[in-house]
Amino acid sequence: MLKRVFFVILSLVVIAGFESSLGSTVAAPALFVEEPTSSTEGADDVEATVKVDSLANQATNQSEQIAVTAKLPQQISKFDTLMKRIGEESGYDWRFMSAIAYCESRFKEGLVSKRGAAGLMQVMPIVARHFKVPVSHIYNTETNVRLACRLLAEFETMLRMPESTPDYDRLSIILASYNAGVGHVQDARRLAKADGANPNSWAVVSKYLKLKADPAYYTRSEVKAGRFSGSRETLGFVELAMSKYSDYCEIAW
Repeated sequence: MLKRVFFVILSLVVIAGFESSLGSTVAAPALFVEEPTSSTEGADDVEATVKVDSLANQATNQSEQIAVTAKLPQQISKFDTLMKRIGEESGYDWRFMSAIAYCESRFKEGLVSKRGAAGLMQVMPIVARHFKVPVSHIYNTETNVRLACRLLAEFETMLRMPESTPDYDRLSIILASYNAGVGHVQDARRLAKADGANPNSWAVVSKYLKLKADPAYYTRSEVKAGRFSGSRETLGFVELAMSKYSDYCEIAW
């Protein structure tokens, strides 16, 4: 009897030890083990978010400042006040006059060409004599600009373009007259009209200005001013002046 009891107790002890050894050697799968979270990681994430938001706000503020600055009128040259005053008196947009000054002299009021053209608007002495102004006065900046405006107005009267003429065409043809002389421009317009083309279109007039270097055209009865070989310069002048005028209208008013 005692042997049987001892055997049962011994069996229970062995079984308990075996189960205990199994429990100590079997580990939980790594898939279900949570890694410890550092207490500083959350703070770092918050700090990074704050920095990103701050940079975004700075960029937005800078963009708004640039937009505001872009909407403010800018100075074209130190002669803006003079151009505005004379432009208002003459009826010509001061920015258009500034574009001519840029093309003619780059705003250098003391510039004198080999041919004698002087000042901001490169006014020739013959222009002063035409308007009965002492030639020495073309070196005065205000008189120089005023004479240029009077010349533009006279050209416009001579060209007699209809009121329906688009501004781009009207101003381009006036500019061509300022650079090449109104006689050559009128020749080109007469040739265009004789050929059934529109004499008030700059695209058409510029074409005939180029053709005036061809004997087949400058010998025609419509031509009064003879051969013209300066079309490349004139067309370049008109293109640059109209481009600058467009630019100035965007930044100044």
